[in-house]
Amino acid sequence: MAITAALVKELREITGAGMMDCKKVLTEANGDIQKAIDLLREKGLAAAAKKAGRIAAEGVVASYIHGGGRIGVLVEVNCETDFVAKTEDFQDLVKDIAMQIAAANPTYLKREEVPAEVIEHEKAVLLEQAKAEAEEDVKAGRKPKPEAVLEKMVNGRVEKFYKENCLMEQVFIKDGDKTITDVITEKIAKIGENINVRRFVRYALGEGIEKRQDDFEAEVRAAAGQ
Repeated sequence: MAITAALVKELREITGAGMMDCKKVLTEANGDIQKAIDLLREKGLAAAAKKAGRIAAEGVVASYIHGGGRIGVLVEVNCETDFVAKTEDFQDLVKDIAMQIAAANPTYLKREEVPAEVIEHEKAVLLEQAKAEAEEDVKAGRKPKPEAVLEKMVNGRVEKFYKENCLMEQVFIKDGDKTITDVITEKIAKIGENINVRRFVRYALGEGIEKRQDDFEAEVRAAAGQ
């Protein structure tokens, strides 16, 4: 049985488990949603969803420095007890999240934090791109795409924007089959406490500073081997 996005979404809404986990168990269960729920319960992942509403006010603020001091990250990750905050499992998770932020450079924590005007701007730009592609199709003698198809293309690219720019939706740098949400959900199931990423900041050396022209020319010459 084909595992559709709608089926994955349904299972996720029922259990609160991560998207990739839902997809995996649905594949194992050949699309049988009840079997998939049972598999998630066996793995402890469905139970993790019940913990997600509990207050998490403990945790750590951790730092991560990369590239000899060229990139720095501060991130606050919360759990429910000070005991868990000191465990190796939790500390490893925090380190992985900090490394993710350093490597993938997310702009937002989750999609709900993206300002509406940013999305509207993205949609406008993406729609123009889609229209330009449609015009190229016409010039090449291909049938132009209907408006409904163009809109679907734009929506798909907006989803891609979320996945690239929102930490919780980014693909985990250590495992391309998981998102950061999936990684945290699995850790909640293992540890038995709610875990939240509350906030983060990422610094890159020289970011926002306009370099002097002679410095820029020197970099170009160096890149060219002169």
